[in-house]
Amino acid sequence: MDYTYIILKFLIGGGVIVGVTLLAEQVNPKYGGILVAAPIITSLAILFTWSETGQATTRQLIIGAFWFAIPTLLFLLVLYLLLARYPFLPSFGGALGFWLAAVVVMNRLLTLM
Repeated sequence: MDYTYIILKFLIGGGVIVGVTLLAEQVNPKYGGILVAAPIITSLAILFTWSETGQATTRQLIIGAFWFAIPTLLFLLVLYLLLARYPFLPSFGGALGFWLAAVVVMNRLLTLM
C-alpha cells in the first residue's frame, strides 16, 4: 500500500473542505455553496477509483453516486427546513437521521431492481 498516495488523497479532500469554509466565511456563502455542490470530491473519487481499479468498478461507483445523491438532496432540504425552527445541532442530527433513513430506503429499492 502506497502511503504517500493515501496522504495525497487525504490532503486534496481536506483542501476542498478548507476552501469551502474560507469562501463561505470570507467571500460569500453562495460561493461556498457552489463549491460544495460542485462534483469535486465525486470527481476525485472517480479518478482515483479508475486509476486503481479500472473502468468496471468506476462505472459501478458512478451509478451508486447518482442514486445516492437523492438522499443527499433530501438531507439538504430537511436541514434547511429544520434550521428555520430549531438550533443547529438538533437540526443537523435530525437531517442526518433523515438522510440515513433515505439511504436505507434507497439501498432497499436498488436491491429490488
